[in-house]
Amino acid sequence: MFNNLSALGYGIITFAIIIGIGTVVLTKFGDAVGGQANVTVDYLNTQLGQSGLAGWTPAIIALAVGMLFLGVFLTKGGRKV
Repeated sequence: MFNNLSALGYGIITFAIIIGIGTVVLTKFGDAVGGQANVTVDYLNTQLGQSGLAGWTPAIIALAVGMLFLGVFLTKGGRKV
């Protein structure tokens, strides 16, 4: 089970790094362009940030941990000694 938790931890860390890098890149890109393109980049940055993809992170973590515990309990009940 700890192997699964470490894999989950690596996935969550990778997910957070992707969101962080994406936010920084979009912000820098928005500063480099002007006008209508800046509005589009700000919208994409918002969708990537707290009100978008990053907002789903707690739900993803809770679902993954819950599925791990359900998997452990379901496999222990089916074992034959």
